[in-house]
Amino acid sequence: QVQLVESGGGTVQAGGSLRLSCAASGDTRNRYCKGWFRQAPGKEREGVGYITSDYGTTRYADSVKGRFTISQDKTTNTLYLQMNSLKTEDTAMYYCAAGPAGGVCSIGRLLIGVWGQGTQVTISS
Repeated sequence: QVQLVESGGGTVQAGGSLRLSCAASGDTRNRYCKGWFRQAPGKEREGVGYITSDYGTTRYADSVKGRFTISQDKTTNTLYLQMNSLKTEDTAMYYCAAGPAGGVCSIGRLLIGVWGQGTQVTISS
């Protein structure tokens, strides 16, 4: 059974940076598609981006492109989300996800995978 645990959330001022971590336990060898979502109160869940574990291919939502970076450490089975130039609209609960084995990596693929419990990010003005 795969489990994901996020950490690194907190409160920072606009313009600042945060790095979220997502530690995976269990057999994730076949879960090659991993990524991040976020959901703000009263808003729909948004796919932030994803990374493939084979070639490290990344894709990002337009709202975070150029500011956020997803990376992974295969040796520790940890996923990261580096967030720079943070804006108040980035305030949300952030979740990491690992898609099921097979298929093409996408936000849709992640939606049907395993999710963590989330970590809160609050950006103050």
